Amino acid sequence: MESNMAAVSDTIAPLSNAEAVDAPRVGAFLIKPIEVVSALLLALIMVLLLAGVASRYVFSVPVIWIDEVASISFLWLAMLGSAIAIDRNEHLRLTIFTGMFPKRAQAFINTLSLLVMAAFLLVMLQPAVEYVMEEWYVTSPALNIPNSFRVSAIAFGLFAMLGLVLSYAVKTSTLRDLAVAAALIGAIAGAFWLLSPALLRLGNINILIFLVGLVAVCLVMGVPIAFCFGIGTLAFLAFSTRVPIFVMIGRMDEGMSSIILLSVPIFVFLGCILDATGMGKAIVDFLASLLGHVRAGMSYVLLGSLFLVSGISGSKVSDMATVAPALFPEMKRRGHQPREMIALLATGAAMADTVPPSIVLIVLGSVAGVSIAGLFTSGFVVAMVLLAVLAALARIKASGENLRNVRRAPLQAIGRTLLIAAPALVLPFLIRSAVGGGVATATEVSTIAVLYALVIGIVLYGGIGWRKFYGMLVETAALSGAILLILGTALAMAWALTQTGFAQQLAAFMTGLPGGWMIFMAATILIFLILGCVLEGLPAIVLMAPLMFPIAKNLGINDVHYSMVVVTAMNIGLMAPPIGIGFYIACKIGNVSPDEAMGAIWPYILALLVGLVLIAAIPAISTSFL
Repeated sequence: MESNMAAVSDTIAPLSNAEAVDAPRVGAFLIKPIEVVSALLLALIMVLLLAGVASRYVFSVPVIWIDEVASISFLWLAMLGSAIAIDRNEHLRLTIFTGMFPKRAQAFINTLSLLVMAAFLLVMLQPAVEYVMEEWYVTSPALNIPNSFRVSAIAFGLFAMLGLVLSYAVKTSTLRDLAVAAALIGAIAGAFWLLSPALLRLGNINILIFLVGLVAVCLVMGVPIAFCFGIGTLAFLAFSTRVPIFVMIGRMDEGMSSIILLSVPIFVFLGCILDATGMGKAIVDFLASLLGHVRAGMSYVLLGSLFLVSGISGSKVSDMATVAPALFPEMKRRGHQPREMIALLATGAAMADTVPPSIVLIVLGSVAGVSIAGLFTSGFVVAMVLLAVLAALARIKASGENLRNVRRAPLQAIGRTLLIAAPALVLPFLIRSAVGGGVATATEVSTIAVLYALVIGIVLYGGIGWRKFYGMLVETAALSGAILLILGTALAMAWALTQTGFAQQLAAFMTGLPGGWMIFMAATILIFLILGCVLEGLPAIVLMAPLMFPIAKNLGINDVHYSMVVVTAMNIGLMAPPIGIGFYIACKIGNVSPDEAMGAIWPYILALLVGLVLIAAIPAISTSFL
């Protein structure tokens, strides 16, 4: 089975031109030590958190300094992981537009994208160093050491990323492209600097110029989303305000340092364990033996597997990469068209993204201040509503399914697959009940789940070699770094928006809309459908949650109910062609052309929209079990 990380990196365009994809890793001398340190940091974080759980719940003696050491390690992991993600081409970016240009133009645009990233990193280095110096006078409460030991990770990470980006630029671009791209960036920056007195007088029009226009141009060029947000915010602060760039580093630090986010890399690692040990396949095999003989049975199995597997991995990519290879061959044999299978896979993954331990829900709880226990409880119910509408459509679509050679599995076979799958089936319910019941935090549960999965996976499902284990740690660091850098730059951009007074103006406008909370909910659905297509889930949430949630609260909308509408709308947008990134990932995993699958997915998108309208219009779906 392909690893989920390979599926992502193959779907997202490379950082350099097409001919350079197989080029030697020019930053190997730098990246190898970073990979080793990142793997050690992730292992240290998990050991520390397990020790903290044991000291608190077993020995009733909480160890205060554990959280501080974990926090320091976490920021270093995020920044080092961001560097690894550049080396592995795992930073999320929009590529649909770059492919429309002629091949020669694509090479120049890729060079320009690299130098835009390098310019951002170079400019941010000085304020990052100043931030380290300022934080020397702030000491941590438990360890009593300067906070500079923690925040120096930002400066080092920026430096490492700059070295890697420049290495790729020199290795994969022509001298002419490098010179022209550098001159173009310098000319644009110089023009903005000369116009800055006039820009200062434009007020909120600068939001359209920098935070919308410049960000959109960078997205079209294929610049990674984290850097698009960072460049837009940097230019906005530098050319249209008197706010020092130094402040932006502090906002990025805040975005990446929330203790709640510690569970993100751990749940990502849990998804790797699921893939490596075959625990996910055991769940799929059990559901296939139970439901495979009925009409639309394999569609039910696919949806049910995504529902259950999502409750372990927390990652859509991991879910799809686990389920599709196990089910698609049998579905093809029964007459399912590949395009229909991809449509069901993509929308099923969108459905399952509210099932705990959804990384999106964890991030949303962190940035919007919503109870993660409440989100986990509500997310389970909301996913069942979406599961029901997709299953109903799958039943209608299965009218011509070929069941001539399909037989009901013997009870003995069902019992055997249940016995094999039982330890894996326990895990999603363990996670949901522990967090939803308030027994433990999401971070604590994630560490317990990893320990459980490691022990059960190794003992019952096959061992994990040390080389494979190390690869999983590095893989997790890279994906976590890519996620957390997006959170850091998106939070900086959201802060810049709020400082302009735009948030207050938006609140006044949205509150004054006729129709009350229902019209506001309809506007929310439209906004997050569009943002889900363009920005993917996490950036859209971090960017808009600080603006939209206070308005929802003023209108009397329950924050958990609103969260479910936001996440569901965003996930539907993520899977909606022609822009939705998740749709292309599903096509890559299923080895089906996007052009072929594009026409088949719309009925499933419509089914999800029906479910979304029900969720938005009936608050009790989201709140009745809180």
